[in-house]
Amino acid sequence: MDITTESSARDGDKQWVEDGASEYNSRKDFTSLEAWKNARLVRLFFYREVIPQLPAEEKYNLNTQIRKAAVSVTANIAEGYGRYHYQEGIQFYRVARGSLYELKDHLISCNDMQYIMNEDFSKGISLIEDAKVTLNGFINYVKNRKISD
Repeated sequence: MDITTESSARDGDKQWVEDGASEYNSRKDFTSLEAWKNARLVRLFFYREVIPQLPAEEKYNLNTQIRKAAVSVTANIAEGYGRYHYQEGIQFYRVARGSLYELKDHLISCNDMQYIMNEDFSKGISLIEDAKVTLNGFINYVKNRKISD
């Protein structure tokens, strides 16, 4: 089997990786985490519902800051999940949490400058709060795993 065949070979929910002997279970991945799923909803909300409403003069300011923070949340959860040591993962999850707070500030700015409707503001706050609660719960879970191991 060549590399392309190996990386694309599938058996149900399992995907064969490079050497063909190891299996990858997509149900045991960062994409299965509720914290990542909620962060993804936040990212999609900002990309689909907030950024399109920003005026052209914000293209290289608020627009760029929102894009970076929104992508940072899910990317840091993914990277933390891929780390070997609990403490390393926790640090990435904390960075993700910081990006959620940054997005909350950007959302408040968008509302203050009347770039978005009050309904969009409320929806965004709700999504961010849900993501924060789940991420904090996941951080606590990982901390407890670290202690028990």
